[in-house]
Amino acid sequence: MTMLFGKIVLVTGVASGIGARTAELAGQLGADVIGVDVREPATAAGSFVKADISTKAGVDDLIARLPHRIDALCNVAGLSGNTGAAATLAVNFFGLRALSEGLVPKLREGGAIVNLASIAGYGWRAHLNRAASIVGIEGFPDVAQVVCDHAVRNEEGYPVSKELLLLWTFRAAHQDLFKRRGIRVNAVSPGPVETPILKQFRTVLGDARVDSDIARVGRAGTAGDIAPVVLFLCSDGARWINGANVPVDGGLEASINAEMFGF
Repeated sequence: MTMLFGKIVLVTGVASGIGARTAELAGQLGADVIGVDVREPATAAGSFVKADISTKAGVDDLIARLPHRIDALCNVAGLSGNTGAAATLAVNFFGLRALSEGLVPKLREGGAIVNLASIAGYGWRAHLNRAASIVGIEGFPDVAQVVCDHAVRNEEGYPVSKELLLLWTFRAAHQDLFKRRGIRVNAVSPGPVETPILKQFRTVLGDARVDSDIARVGRAGTAGDIAPVVLFLCSDGARWINGANVPVDGGLEASINAEMFGF
């Protein structure tokens, strides 16, 4: 297949897990791949740029080193939450948002941004006021102060970061910055996935939560389950998909909905 032939696809978080598989598959589908991570991958798919998106300076430096034409951005980089709420929000939300916004002049018209969210962000509706307040903060703020002002506990860092990412995805799809250039912004929400940081998720979210989620659908996902959907949203085949969150979780969200709403 060559559904990404001739496209330049930027993938963050390429050192392992979903990011590594997304970069590898993008190359197999015909894309020229630029991988980004704080650690150099053991096997690079395409070119590699070492960068840290946890600060505004790091994001600005990365953007300055990227080429002047990019067709799609896959925001896969993320922390599990084991380093505390401030560090987690800095990468999982503020860093990815800053990269997306700053990259607009280099994203071609009709390009795509795909955010790797999570079933852990399912609670954004229940926490809408807090999520909307944080998403409404422009630029790259003092994240520790944001966490303090909004009473985000360290153990909440990961789910809150994904709640913010989902809410921002819905907003960004209709934000003039992206809309005037026809740039689509979508999200993919995996359930539990067998990646190197799954053990960290167990520490943060608890074995009971992770095991329950896996039991609902029969198995944990794999990076190979997630990457094709991320890359489909980068392709021209998804040109009429915008502001969507695609659950790639074996039916986990459907099961939770049925339980919560009693149908």
